[in-house]
Amino acid sequence: MQHYNLSQAARLLGVSPDTARRWADAGKFPTRRESDAGTGRRLVDGRDLAAFAADLAHHTPDGEMVPGSVRNSFPGIVTAVTLGEVTARVDIQAGPHRLVSLMTREAADELGLEVGMRATARVKSTSVHIDRP
Repeated sequence: MQHYNLSQAARLLGVSPDTARRWADAGKFPTRRESDAGTGRRLVDGRDLAAFAADLAHHTPDGEMVPGSVRNSFPGIVTAVTLGEVTARVDIQAGPHRLVSLMTREAADELGLEVGMRATARVKSTSVHIDRP
């Protein structure tokens, strides 16, 4: 069974170690001490972290449920908008992830996308490749 210390958990969740520590202290996911004496690092079970991450992905930053059928949501900030005559390219930085969307110019205009605004990239794909470190 895979376990993660709070710094590793924070990286996987895309938050600071302090945020992960506060979430653990608040009981949002269970932790245990690395040693029996209780003086070791705090660890979170990989299954518990996965369940928390999945639940976190289904809520907006203010805690509301995310509606819709797309489950892969990446809330972030727009870092670039490149408008063409027919198409638009929008870059979003979501934690450590950079996502790029190509859409119609009309869609970008209707959304009023601008650099610096919050946006959520939602990904739905029939082919996702996964590698292990």
